[in-house]
Formats: sequence, C-alpha cells, structure tokens
Amino acid sequence: MVSKFYNRRSILRLSTATVATLSTAGCLGGQSSSAQTVTMPGDLRFEPKTATIEPGETVTWTNESDIDHTVTAYEDEIPDEATYFASGGFESERTARNRVTEGLIASGENYEHTFEEPGTYGYFCIPHEGSGMVGTVRVK
Repeated sequence: MVSKFYNRRSILRLSTATVATLSTAGCLGGQSSSAQTVTMPGDLRFEPKTATIEPGETVTWTNESDIDHTVTAYEDEIPDEATYFASGGFESERTARNRVTEGLIASGENYEHTFEEPGTYGYFCIPHEGSGMVGTVRVK
C-alpha cells in the first residue's frame, strides 16, 4: 500500500511539473513581443499620445473605434537610420497617402511595428490628421 501511495504521488508531481512546463511554453510561444499597446478609441486620438519603449521592442496599435484608421509615419519625423513604417506596409509617406484605403485598420484589428533605432518617431492617421489624430513613439 505504501508503494501505491508513493507511485501515485510521484505521478502527481510529474503531471504537475508537465502541466506547468506546457503552460509556460504556451504563454511564450504564441505571444507577440509587444512592449506597448496604443489604442485608437472612438474620439479620433491615439492613447497614449506618446509611447516610450526600448530599441527592439514592438508597438501594437489597436483600433477600438467603429471607424477605420491608419498608422502612418511622418517621413521627416523619424530618425535618419530608421525604417519607415505605415499600416499597409508602405515604404514612403507619399505612397501611404496615395493608397490610403490599402492601409486602413478596421475596427478590432491591429497593426504592429518593431522599432530598432533610438529616437523620436512622429506618426498620424491619414483620414483624421486634420482632427489632430497624431502621436509619437520615443525609443530610448
């Protein structure tokens, strides 16, 4: 009887350790490395207006409003060495403005960008730029 108790206890310990390992692996495996989430609530703004992150971290913009938005870098407001970013994957501000419908982020959807270079990055929503929907990412 003692051996059955010992075996059951050993199996329980093993099962608990396996579950803990699998749970941790699941958490790490499918997660984005997002360091900051910026929301687009229903009042034509980015929240927070300024996101501060470390080099190599990712910002995720989430559209929580009922209307479509873009995330579009001001070409003259990013560090010289930095990669241009815009929802829609455009390589320039001019292209993003000319093909705005291809860069729209629908309600409930996200856009992510990883920032490698330190500096200050200015960005905006093309359809709502005139309403002041602008933001900043600071990479320390």
